[in-house]
Amino acid sequence: MKIHHLRNATFVIESKENFILIDPMLCSAGALPPFSRIKHRSKPNPLVDLPDNASKILAKVTLCLITHSQKWGIEALTHTDHLDQAGKIFLQKHHTPVASLKNDAPYLKKHKINITTELKYWETEDFLGGKITAVPAKHGHGFIYNLMANGAGIILNLPDEPSIYISGDTVLTDDVKKALKKFQPDITVVAAGNASIDIGGDILMPLEEILEFIKLSPSKVIANHLEALNHCPITRKQLKDALIKNDLLEKVYIPEDGEVLEITLYNI
Repeated sequence: MKIHHLRNATFVIESKENFILIDPMLCSAGALPPFSRIKHRSKPNPLVDLPDNASKILAKVTLCLITHSQKWGIEALTHTDHLDQAGKIFLQKHHTPVASLKNDAPYLKKHKINITTELKYWETEDFLGGKITAVPAKHGHGFIYNLMANGAGIILNLPDEPSIYISGDTVLTDDVKKALKKFQPDITVVAAGNASIDIGGDILMPLEEILEFIKLSPSKVIANHLEALNHCPITRKQLKDALIKNDLLEKVYIPEDGEVLEITLYNI
């Protein structure tokens, strides 16, 4: 299995002939408004362009997974850092088969997205010769999560590949801990940017929860959602320093944009 990290939460899983695009935010740097104007430095998003190798990888995409996209079907509440207009156009143009949560499907179909798999929490389905399971994700602590697009984590078990748990935009919950314990994934992916907006508390795991998630993960961890959005303050260096302090660095990949990770059953 190869993980092509593009930017933020957008990456591609390469498994044999399959190239699975995760949460496509494909616009140019600065095309989106700031996600925070008070708590964090007000800068348009994303902060960086896609890496130079993105076009080559995107041209190979055969399928897409969307962890979350919208709340109540209201455009102003869409999560464009996981599916932006450029991402929609890409999926429409190529008629890319898409797996998403069942409660996201009507919104995505309205935008002419080719939904081929509608997932329900904890219900395992056949997928690309293997299995896929959606895990509840809670996008924030306190009242703020009620306003967020609460989506899913995704467990993928593909033939002859490491299993992977993409935890999605979530804080550390009993459901997340249950998934780690029940499925024992070979690879976990954590959104490590500690995002917050101008109201409410954290909408992603704070550092102490990130560290606990890593400790609870059975094997290797990939940290993403870093240095791409103005409301995500944790940097790669800050995360690395915390991992060193807690003797966890060897367990965690912190990929640069455009970096390719090759992970097999034999090196986890």
